[in-house]
Amino acid sequence: MTAMDIETGVLERKQSLYQSMDEIFEIQKEMYKGQQYSQIYYIRLHLIRTLIYSLLPNWKPHLPVCTVLGLEEGKECIIVGTLYKHMKLKPTILSEYSKERSAIPLVSPDNFVHPDDSLVLEDESGRVNLKGNVLSPSVYVTGNVVALHGKETGGGDFFVEDILEAGLPPQLDLPNKSGEDKYVVLVSGLNVGSSSSNPLQLQLLVDHITGHLGDKKEQHSAAQIVQVVVAGNSVHIQHGLLNGQNLASKDQSKLSEPIKELDIFLTQIAAGIPIDIMAGYNDPANFALPQQPLNRCLFPGSSAYNTFRPCTNPHLFDVDNVRFLGTSGQNIDDLNKYSEAKDALEFMERTLRWRHLAPTAPNTLGCYPFTDRDPFFIESCPHVYFVGNQDKYATRIIKGSEGQVVRLVSIPKFSETGIAVMVNLRNLECSTLSFAVQISS
Repeated sequence: MTAMDIETGVLERKQSLYQSMDEIFEIQKEMYKGQQYSQIYYIRLHLIRTLIYSLLPNWKPHLPVCTVLGLEEGKECIIVGTLYKHMKLKPTILSEYSKERSAIPLVSPDNFVHPDDSLVLEDESGRVNLKGNVLSPSVYVTGNVVALHGKETGGGDFFVEDILEAGLPPQLDLPNKSGEDKYVVLVSGLNVGSSSSNPLQLQLLVDHITGHLGDKKEQHSAAQIVQVVVAGNSVHIQHGLLNGQNLASKDQSKLSEPIKELDIFLTQIAAGIPIDIMAGYNDPANFALPQQPLNRCLFPGSSAYNTFRPCTNPHLFDVDNVRFLGTSGQNIDDLNKYSEAKDALEFMERTLRWRHLAPTAPNTLGCYPFTDRDPFFIESCPHVYFVGNQDKYATRIIKGSEGQVVRLVSIPKFSETGIAVMVNLRNLECSTLSFAVQISS
């Protein structure tokens, strides 16, 4: 369809082809009894080590590959395994217990990195302490799988001289687009029901997307939006209400009102445009990753439309053969606690180069104990990689050694910034929709 019928002057919304690939994140028969987290670490090591082995002939073909148990003092070699990070400030259940018992509350830092942190590499045969300046403990986290070039020292440590990561995954070619612009709108952190949420701001966003706002030029732009993705934290429910006790009728309404209000907004969008909604940390969904789709029963209005799609978090999908991969932010927020980078985009780039969406799971980030696969392993490189509920909007393009091109997008909390992000499917360019509304009392 064209964006505008020349004869009648009536705008028509552009259409797109959509394909969800969320089945890898779906949990069919949920079972926790008897399942151990060691299995997911073993699967991760096997997957990424196999990849790294294929890269070694082009990296350092002259060096032998050893196991940790097979190390010999002074002999240069390559070892491949999973990193474990000893952290002085990492919270433990005992320290949490002592906080409860203490009369003086202890200050909890936002970041647990300390100069004395150290790294260990582990494979099936054993573990060895890592030394040297090449491998910075502040960059890596427990769960990274890497190859290390070095040699064992007299003290039994492994002195690291070089490091190899898995690198960006292979990428499907970006479709060759004509001059037609089509946009995907990414928004997160609506936080309906919170003190920071502004209903007018949200309604302006809805009215713009649906083409009920602005002049012909703005409506023409709105007609080019073919998909909306809501990346988590859509409602805010007071935590004090969910304490396991029966709720009074007035508290029940406090619990349900934000969801009802959200459904009204979503219904307006779903009436005209396909909309995906992902669960987030604050949403009424399971806590551990991957979060399963929000129950359609919560959204009686929106669910009447087949354009309304509750999705998993993480979320993997194609729009007109442009591949999108995104999360609601928990993976990046957790990396921010246990490692350091200059911004969210650097954390995002690391997860792609490590080939793993959530390297800190299950160590410090809750996840389901998979026994047959690691769904966070990144097999195919997305064209657009987005993360929701960040402090500010940011974007950049990164490139891989095999010609991969990825648009990274950090989506800010809409309730605090009034910003949504538009991605052009034709060229992956990004722009923002900003709705700054001040209501004076």
